[in-house]
Amino acid sequence: MNTPSICGATPWSHEARAWHGDQLIARSRSAQRIERDGNRPLLLFPLGDLVVAPDALPAEVVVDHGADGFVAYDDRRVRVELVDAVDADTADDPPVIRFPPWGDVADLVDVIDVRPDGDGRYVPALRGAEERSIVEGSQLLAQTVVAGCRETPGRRVVSASMAFLRVVHDTMPHVVELETVSSGRSFSSFVAHVVQDDRRCASGVVLLGSTSPDVIRHQVDAPDVAGPAASEPVDLSVVGRDVRVVDGAYTNDSDAPVGPPVIDAWLRHRGLPDDPAIHAGVLAHFTGQMSIAAAMRPHAGIGQDQSHRTLSTAPMAISLSVHAEVRADDWLLYHHDATFAGDGLAHSDCRVHNRDGGLVASFAVESMIKGFASKQPMDRRAVL
Repeated sequence: MNTPSICGATPWSHEARAWHGDQLIARSRSAQRIERDGNRPLLLFPLGDLVVAPDALPAEVVVDHGADGFVAYDDRRVRVELVDAVDADTADDPPVIRFPPWGDVADLVDVIDVRPDGDGRYVPALRGAEERSIVEGSQLLAQTVVAGCRETPGRRVVSASMAFLRVVHDTMPHVVELETVSSGRSFSSFVAHVVQDDRRCASGVVLLGSTSPDVIRHQVDAPDVAGPAASEPVDLSVVGRDVRVVDGAYTNDSDAPVGPPVIDAWLRHRGLPDDPAIHAGVLAHFTGQMSIAAAMRPHAGIGQDQSHRTLSTAPMAISLSVHAEVRADDWLLYHHDATFAGDGLAHSDCRVHNRDGGLVASFAVESMIKGFASKQPMDRRAVL
């Protein structure tokens, strides 16, 4: 049966599912997404793909969308899922992303691929998030990495470090400013500032260089852990970004079993452009994602579900060293080791290996983990 298309809708080419509690109510490979001005987007299921008739569900679950032959559900009352692309690595356990996602890999590239805006100035695209309107520190680092690469074509990033001083809101424009420190035959270096509303919100240093033949070479071996196919998929709300965590060590649940302060996560991005600056930026973008969770893991009753509610958590500084050209469209293993937690802070030493075990990057993260003075849960959309 041919499913009609809806004017202005985007078809989802893989499987989509909807659940009311534990009951599967729809399953389709012909679902379509529609945008609504000022409202959440909807995923529409063809009537022929419903498992449960709409009149058998509570009235508030079904949304009036004005499209004949389709049903849409309120994704705050119904769990709507997108099954992402399947290949040999993920066929037995494909990634599943809850609808609506933050975006896809193309959207991620768009926000880190900064545009030139005058001498040493680069402006990123604006893309707001529904839940929290704050730009992650690792996203600012990624934008700065790309800016440095654009400023010195032909050189790859060697290191980039940044301290995050003030909140950057994703509803307002910000700019990455590069001040040249030196630009020689082998290396270029810049002081970088992220500025929003005429205030410096983050500052750091970027070093780029040209490679030379080895004089010596060694590296730390990759950890002996399960591969991507044997690791647990995690939904981080980006379509086309596969995240798989070894031994299910990453969780938002404060009641999860404790373990060592280590999280190993496999990561790849499908559909990246063949642009070394973007691959380096994508590598940097994930550096702030799991180090706080690694620090929390050994401590019973503490988890990321408390972040921005009863705990104030955020990466405060990231220092990244890049050891080789990066291919972020193949599997990379991020090894997070939280070596210290205390005094409201945490430190993690981390490494990134490619699928063959080669060490491509190292990074360190300084994070804040503090309790709020107020005993009342905070609004996570507004707090740092």
